[in-house]
Amino acid sequence: MPQCGLRMNNVSFLKQWGKKYGIGIIVGLLMSVGFLVMDADRWISVHTLNQKTAKYTVVIDSGHGGVDPGKIGVDGVYEKDINLAIAKQLQKVLERNDCQVIMTREADQGLYEESDTNKKRADMAKRVSIMNGCDADVVVSIHQNSYTDATSRGAQVFYQATSESGKQLAAKIQETLKRDVAPDNRRQIKANADYYLLKNTTSTMVIVECGFLSNLQEAKQLQEAEYQKKVAQAIGMGVLYYLGESGETKQRKEDSNGDENTAGQSGAVWR
Repeated sequence: MPQCGLRMNNVSFLKQWGKKYGIGIIVGLLMSVGFLVMDADRWISVHTLNQKTAKYTVVIDSGHGGVDPGKIGVDGVYEKDINLAIAKQLQKVLERNDCQVIMTREADQGLYEESDTNKKRADMAKRVSIMNGCDADVVVSIHQNSYTDATSRGAQVFYQATSESGKQLAAKIQETLKRDVAPDNRRQIKANADYYLLKNTTSTMVIVECGFLSNLQEAKQLQEAEYQKKVAQAIGMGVLYYLGESGETKQRKEDSNGDENTAGQSGAVWR
């Protein structure tokens, strides 16, 4: 698994300063003013995470895959492909920022066996098994939306209705998506009590619907590498803001043993 830790390019520079002024001063400066990470030609400023909780585990779930294409866009694009592309970009953002990332899939494949009679059920059960088996601080499931009204557009974040931490995470991601991707997006976070993943995952989790494949303009945007990167960066910043704030006020996964995310599996809606 990838190791957590802040990635710095100019290591020799820091070593020289460390010898001259003392490593404690250098670390203190980094911890007090935050850190910068470089993504191509864009600098992103991120508040340094609390030193006590400097390492986090994030599961990124790329929805659908294999025989399950997910939504099919008006131009024929498969949701599963866009999900994976954005998920991989999100992985890069988080791994550069003190997070250990676990991907539920890294290729166009479902999480089922060919012998499974109900591949969808087997796939979803495997995803939940991965999410619940790695003591994750946060789980982010990447999806795309679709609707009969072709004018519908905009990213929206869903969370388990009984999860306060899920609501907080959703709010952070929705905020950064609006700020960095589409300032005119009026969509708000939305509670859901039926989605299978949200109901059965014990970690703080959200489902991010990055846009509408039923909207021709947005569907084309979602297929562009730079736009996918932009969306992933916004989601990543939202996750980091949430982790930074939650780390200062509570222990990791403080509420995971409480009442949230404990609803039964009956009446589940696959997502």
